Amino acid sequence: MHAWRGHSFGSPEILVWEEVDDPSLAEGEVRIEIAASAINFPDVLFTAGAHQVKPTPPFIPGFEVAGVVVESRAPSLPTGTRVAATLPGSGGYATHAIAGPRTTYALPAGMPFEDAAALTITYQTGYLALHRRARVRPGDTVLVHAGAGGVGSAAIQLARAAGATVIATAGGEQKAAVCRALGADVAIDYRREDFVAIVKERTAGRGADIIFDPVGGDVFDQSTKCVAFEGRIVVIGFASGRFPAPRANHMLVKNYDVLGFYWGTYSRAEPAVTRAAQDALYAMVGQGAIKPLISAALPMAEAKAAMTAVASRATTGKVVLLAKP
Repeated sequence: MHAWRGHSFGSPEILVWEEVDDPSLAEGEVRIEIAASAINFPDVLFTAGAHQVKPTPPFIPGFEVAGVVVESRAPSLPTGTRVAATLPGSGGYATHAIAGPRTTYALPAGMPFEDAAALTITYQTGYLALHRRARVRPGDTVLVHAGAGGVGSAAIQLARAAGATVIATAGGEQKAAVCRALGADVAIDYRREDFVAIVKERTAGRGADIIFDPVGGDVFDQSTKCVAFEGRIVVIGFASGRFPAPRANHMLVKNYDVLGFYWGTYSRAEPAVTRAAQDALYAMVGQGAIKPLISAALPMAEAKAAMTAVASRATTGKVVLLAKP
């Protein structure tokens, strides 16, 4: 097989396309010939050695793929099955990957591989953060930060499908327009507008019932000023680069919750929960309620440039690498 490998930590430029020995299959595992591999912002952190999961070089980035099973030691996933898979140890920027049965999902008939690769981690994150952690209900107002990004675009669609009113923030009018096209009732360009004031205005002073925050830093701090009584702020990540420090006294007085959600822990500790979420997501795709926003589908050969674009926030939704452009 061939793969993009890092022999040290750094920017995407340190990755090298090279031949790699085919790993052996353990009982219950499958070998997937990759058709599509989705890029996530954590892939950039992983390559830089700044992710929660720090690999030992040499390593292969990429956590979510779609393709065809070409070798199987899992009776439920025979050779020829079209699948999507999440890879806890990474390995998606390659021609082949090994995946276990707990995190490999047979695809609905007719689902394109690029959609399938983009519909696992970010959509499971959005679904479980909103439904399991924040207990979203019809009529809730949900504020989604970074709404034009990969996980934000998923959250907008999922909140709308749950019957919520969605307010989204994004950097620039073009990205705000993307949020509106995804179904946001209100889209705020945070570069020139005060999202706190707009949220309060749109909710008659009450604030947002749920705030979906993959940004952290100042965005989290400001969000505490527009969360509703008994509201929930769900911490998804820290794209800003700063870990915020919640003020317990403020949480007490305003009676709101700060909830964490990290997909990797759920995938390892509660695979039945992530599988149930994936089943629900496939059903929603079939109903036309959600569809991944893919802003670019590029050849695997362009992985380094694609990662750099994602890191610089020059993209919207998801960027997917294709084995056969």
